[in-house]
Amino acid sequence: MFFLDSQEQYSSDHLLHESMADPNHQSPSPPCANGHRSTISLRTDQGGSFCFLCFSNLVSDQRVPTVHISYALHQLSIALSEPIFLRTLLTSHIHFLVSPLVHALSSIDDAPIAIQIMDTISVLCSAVESSIGEDFVERISDQLSSGALGWSRRQLHMLHCFGVLMSCENIDVNSHIRDKEALVCQLVEGLQLPSEEIRGEILFALYKFSALQFTEQNVDGIEILSSLCPKLLCLSLEALAKTQRDDVRLNCVALLTILAQQGLLANSRTNNFSSMSLDGMDDDPMQTTETVVARPCLNVLFAEAIKGPLLSTDSEVQIRTLDLIFHYLSQESTPSRQIQVLVEENVADYIFEILRLSEWKDQVINSCLRVLDLFSLAEHSFRKRLVIGFPSVIQVLHYVGEVPCHPFQIQTLKLISSCISDFPGIASSSQVQEIALVLKRMLERYYSQEIGLFTDAFAIICSVFVSLLKTPSFAETPDVLTSLQESLRHAILASLSLPEKDSTQILHAVYLLNEVYAYCTAPTSMNKTSCIELRHSVIDVCASHLLPWFLADVNEVSEEATLGIMETFHSILLQNSDIQAKEFAEMLVSADWFSFSFGCLGNFSTAKIKQRVYLMLSSLVDVLLEQKAGSHIRDAIPCLPTDPQDLLFLLGQDSSNNQELASCQSAALLIFHTSWIYNDRLADDKLVLASLEQYILLNKTSLICAISDSPAMLHHLVNLYGLCRSLQNERYQISYSLEAERILFHLLNEYDWDLSFSNIHVQSMKWLFQQESISKSLTYQIQKISQSNLIGNEVHNVHGDGRQRSLTYWFAKLISEGENYAATLLVNLLTQLAEKGEQETNVISILNLMIKIVSIFPTVSDNLIINGIGSAIHRLVCGFTNSSLGSSFTTLLLLIFNILASVQPGVLIKDESLDAVIIKLLNYLRLRDTAITQNHEGMMVIGILSLVLYHSSDGALVEASRSIVLNSYLVSAINTVVAVACSKGPALTQYQDETDIGKALAFTLPLYFFSLRSLQIVLAGAVDWQTFFGPSSNLDTLPVVCIHCHNFCRLMHFGTPQIKLIASCCLLELFTGLSQQIDIKNEQLRCSSGYLKSVKAVLGGLVFCDDIRVATNSALCLSMILGWEDMEGRTEMLKTSSWYRFIAEEMSVSLAMPCSASNTFVNHHKPAVYVTVAMLRLKNKPAWLRTVFDESCISSMIQNLNGMNISREIVILFRELMQAELLNSEQVTKLNRSFQELRKQMHRNGTQDETVEEQEQQTISSIHDNGEVRNYLVQLMVSNSFGRTSGSETYTEKKKQVIEEMENFSKL
Repeated sequence: MFFLDSQEQYSSDHLLHESMADPNHQSPSPPCANGHRSTISLRTDQGGSFCFLCFSNLVSDQRVPTVHISYALHQLSIALSEPIFLRTLLTSHIHFLVSPLVHALSSIDDAPIAIQIMDTISVLCSAVESSIGEDFVERISDQLSSGALGWSRRQLHMLHCFGVLMSCENIDVNSHIRDKEALVCQLVEGLQLPSEEIRGEILFALYKFSALQFTEQNVDGIEILSSLCPKLLCLSLEALAKTQRDDVRLNCVALLTILAQQGLLANSRTNNFSSMSLDGMDDDPMQTTETVVARPCLNVLFAEAIKGPLLSTDSEVQIRTLDLIFHYLSQESTPSRQIQVLVEENVADYIFEILRLSEWKDQVINSCLRVLDLFSLAEHSFRKRLVIGFPSVIQVLHYVGEVPCHPFQIQTLKLISSCISDFPGIASSSQVQEIALVLKRMLERYYSQEIGLFTDAFAIICSVFVSLLKTPSFAETPDVLTSLQESLRHAILASLSLPEKDSTQILHAVYLLNEVYAYCTAPTSMNKTSCIELRHSVIDVCASHLLPWFLADVNEVSEEATLGIMETFHSILLQNSDIQAKEFAEMLVSADWFSFSFGCLGNFSTAKIKQRVYLMLSSLVDVLLEQKAGSHIRDAIPCLPTDPQDLLFLLGQDSSNNQELASCQSAALLIFHTSWIYNDRLADDKLVLASLEQYILLNKTSLICAISDSPAMLHHLVNLYGLCRSLQNERYQISYSLEAERILFHLLNEYDWDLSFSNIHVQSMKWLFQQESISKSLTYQIQKISQSNLIGNEVHNVHGDGRQRSLTYWFAKLISEGENYAATLLVNLLTQLAEKGEQETNVISILNLMIKIVSIFPTVSDNLIINGIGSAIHRLVCGFTNSSLGSSFTTLLLLIFNILASVQPGVLIKDESLDAVIIKLLNYLRLRDTAITQNHEGMMVIGILSLVLYHSSDGALVEASRSIVLNSYLVSAINTVVAVACSKGPALTQYQDETDIGKALAFTLPLYFFSLRSLQIVLAGAVDWQTFFGPSSNLDTLPVVCIHCHNFCRLMHFGTPQIKLIASCCLLELFTGLSQQIDIKNEQLRCSSGYLKSVKAVLGGLVFCDDIRVATNSALCLSMILGWEDMEGRTEMLKTSSWYRFIAEEMSVSLAMPCSASNTFVNHHKPAVYVTVAMLRLKNKPAWLRTVFDESCISSMIQNLNGMNISREIVILFRELMQAELLNSEQVTKLNRSFQELRKQMHRNGTQDETVEEQEQQTISSIHDNGEVRNYLVQLMVSNSFGRTSGSETYTEKKKQVIEEMENFSKL
């Protein structure tokens, strides 16, 4: 470890002596080679000894070779690394080293040795137990203060060591510097030296010294720095400007920063900078007053000095320099001048370049943004520079936008906003889109709570979007509108979802909302598709989110936010031609906006709120009433009160001589009228009625003039009065002014007010039609309603049930409900028109109105019949001549048809006026011969006759039905149509429904069907049903239409699908009548076996018809024939009939297959079930039935039973199988168990909705659509046929039938 030999003059053995004894032997240190006593020596852990006196002499002697000094320092450093040695040294001999080390450091030029000395000093001073640091500080500071060393390499080492010592935390530096002023002066003077190395060390020493003074608040040191600061600042900035070394820059920037933080730079600026160096003029004979004055000012010098560090490749230098700029500017109360100089000196350009090359380094970005934020205070000069750095700021925006609550997100957004707002054209289309996407993402993440946003940042984002709207390139970027749309929604939702209500943030969001809507509705953007979508999005946000929130939390919203929200809503209402604006207005009033608005007036009593509320209400009225009526409110705003009670008070005053009061009363009437029709009651109805009566009584004279000038006022007055009276009637309160009512009724009867052009509440309308005193006026209103209905100009102006409906709808409802004069007035009006022979246009309009209201509410027909519509129709019919029926005849036929299609039979029983009408229609058929020519009116007449016959089966219109059934012309015409059709034979398939024959059959066969059903009533017991089952030669024996069974078979076999259906229903009706006759009279069939066989052949083939209704009717008819044959014992042919066996086998196999779980599948096989059940009921059953229904087949059928495919027919089939002894006991047990489970399942599903809704009663809209009339008659016929399918039955009906049959099965 130690080397004792030396080749130099001074041997090192006098420093360290290696002991040859045992290393553990603790003997005192022997004297060194120079005879120095052992007390000034220390032993090392390796057994050697170190003589401090020899070391001192060695390093202090300038003649000693440097290698020896280096070796000695090395040995000392090794010894110092030993804890025992170091501890003993620090407690005993440390002072032996201070002077030699300082002397050596100040006298040696060799840099490596100087480094060794400084390292040694650093180790000694940094030791925990060391107190020697102050000694070093004292000696080194004295050396530096004296200036004895001059500015050489040795001084450089001393400066460096001094800086190291001042960095040690355990050294009290301030107390051991004897002459601070001399030290600082020497250091400041040294800054003028050309050596960058020395300047760097000086700057570091000054930085450390300054930091110590300000940290420890050393008054003396601070005063020294303050006095020398101008010169120090000047020389430091010059050094910073000249140096190219980053370490020097760091030291200089650090010094300047500490001075700036303490305000010394700001203080220096307050003095004339030209006097900074006057003190140095004595030292520099070359300086003159002129040269000093020529020096640049501090701000310019500072700007030039910091450019070099800003261009440094070392990011730390850049960051420290930016921090210096920040402190330099922030210490000044009004730094605009300094900022302007820096900007003019292009410092901002350097910072933007740093941003561009920052590579997303957070510290660099933060420092840049902090300075740029200060630069923005110099608005005029900074704007131009910001334009140059705009792309760099956009890059930074990407980074800042991704960092949650980035500390400089506000500054970045400010820069973006400032540039776009000051220079709208600077942003290109791509940049606009880029900014919009970043801001959209920020708002989206803010709403989803992924990141936080400062309140100011949110406001600036909204402002940036508004600025983007004004940029020329915004319209050129279609995608940016999508970003704006989403951003707007996120901004509003984020503001509304804050846990604590922040009206400021809401205000900014609403500001953005308002500006976006203004952009969308601008003339240049109005018709653009993208702007239309954006406009709809704004309204949707207001309707779906902002409005509900505003209504719920209005008490927590500030006045400014309230004004902003109302302004936005008002802007939407001003676009009253927009459908969505209309819908938004409807939404407002459905949310009681009138009451809400007056609540806002109660919360905020300022003129701004009052102005905004009443302006918005006026626009709301314009949109809702569509008559620009809101002008009454706008004209009276200055005089209107803020309380609805005060409005009522004004309404009850005499305004004959006060135009201002009259204007307020018109506005009050309009406000109450509009709010009440939307069920928004601003005051109690008793108070409103009292004010209205006072208004009418006190202003009865001036009312006439007011109504003449503004007819709408009468509408408002009538609606309000009628509504209040209606509400009183509901509570059985009859306290009202008869005089006020008389005056109002007089006005209604005298003035041509039009109900179809005024908005009215349904309750008010009901009350009006209950007043007999205004029958004249109401009759006029009915004429107006009919005229509006005729020209298709019907308006939806009646309110009250939560949605706006047409006047015709509510008029129909009034008639259907009764308890008013509506039906009476309507019928009387038609009667008057018929008696006076008015123009056909007036008659047609009334008839069309009746047709319309019957189509809306079919029960209207009942009240029309009760109020004598039959007599009115008869008068009209009597007015027609055979030569000229008039254009109203077709409309009248349509009305008659629709009334008969919807009226209840019980109402018709009490009315005989239609009998004469039917006679007239029969004469019309006879004279026009239209049963064959297919005239539209003729087809409608046949339809009417069919409906008359339909009602006769319930005991109504019996005489008219008898006239129809016995009408010889009609009998002949129908027989002719059927004969012609049957004569076509197989060619009949070519005659489709739209051909003459097809149309004739489609109308005459339903008439015949209903005549068959009517025969039991009108000719009870006079018809022999067996006559229909025989040759056509028996036709003459009956006075009624007689279509024989074989003709129906032809029509069913050869006819079109619709003719098949109609003929099958007629045939089933014949079979039903004959069956009843056979059962009652105990008769036998009189037709031949051959005749019956041909009928069975047709019916058997149709059992598998695609139309389930035809198949069902055919199967029922075939089942009846089998029953008749069984009674007479003529069923032998079944034993060998392969067709009947095929029917049974097809049905059994289908029901035994697993796929039969479907209800539709089972319904398809119901016709075969009917035939099979009929065969099982025969006395002499075919033997092959037992083969078809063997044990495996029946077991499979039982296995497939479930709640989906069970039906009444299936249960009956199993019952007949059991009675035919085709079920064994085990199968019966399984069936009972299955039926029990199915009953439980049906009871559990008792609340299940009906699978098939009941068909609504239909009406015919046009007489020229024969297909519509035909389809209605066919549907009516099928629904009333004996063989109607379960498709028209409800779930409840089918469930009840199935349960009854299951119970019957269990009883067997």
